[in-house]
Amino acid sequence: MDARPESTPALRSSLLDHPRVRHAFFTRAGGVSSGVYESLNGGVGSNDDPDCVAENRRRMALAIGVDAERFMVPYQIHSADALEVAFPFAIDQRPRCDALVTRARGIGLGVTGADCGIILFADADAGIVGAAHAGWKGALTGVLETTLQKMEELGASRPAIHAVLGPTISKASYEVGPEFVARFIEADGGHAGFFTPSTREGHSMFDLPGFIGMRLRAAGVGAFEDLGVDTYDEVNNVFSYRRSVHRREPDYGRHIAAIALV
Repeated sequence: MDARPESTPALRSSLLDHPRVRHAFFTRAGGVSSGVYESLNGGVGSNDDPDCVAENRRRMALAIGVDAERFMVPYQIHSADALEVAFPFAIDQRPRCDALVTRARGIGLGVTGADCGIILFADADAGIVGAAHAGWKGALTGVLETTLQKMEELGASRPAIHAVLGPTISKASYEVGPEFVARFIEADGGHAGFFTPSTREGHSMFDLPGFIGMRLRAAGVGAFEDLGVDTYDEVNNVFSYRRSVHRREPDYGRHIAAIALV
């Protein structure tokens, strides 16, 4: 099977437009998977046909201008860990972390999501890019700041870094319990502003995109954009773990945010 870059739909941001940078926030369109994974499922951790996932990832790699063997996605563990990628790693040797950065041309970086925040970073002039997976735990414990630190270690300038948040569960769709709220407020009382009461007694709605944006701005990035795509609500566009649970589906797909220096 073949696919030209333009045949694999994706969301993009003008903040990351640069002759040296290719990026994409892939949706669920343009792949070969079927059923609950329809169609561009990039999750090797799903129960989808591995050949379908491999073909989907090949199409993603092609869309950002790299070979499939040079498209790197970590084994995500909801941590604050970020690693530099200087050389490609095998899929069975994926590092256990939640962010990757590189200054190597021709290596694609990707992170998967299905409600959690997926963020792409670039200091295009310095030639340094990154990708981070930030669920509530990673965002709270510092994966965004760690990613920026790793980029700076490679020579990036924090005020020159642009960061874009892809499809993420929205505040209107993210209900949490009192223990969740307490954990955030214990870390910083100012975090209370990211919660509002839900219709269920004792529960709240959490603004994960807003929280991610706050952390990145506080960390000093030069520019930030939230694409504003709610994973839970946009059924035909993106995957959602929470939606799959509420629908009692057997599994769920993962979309990917990807970036490369070319």
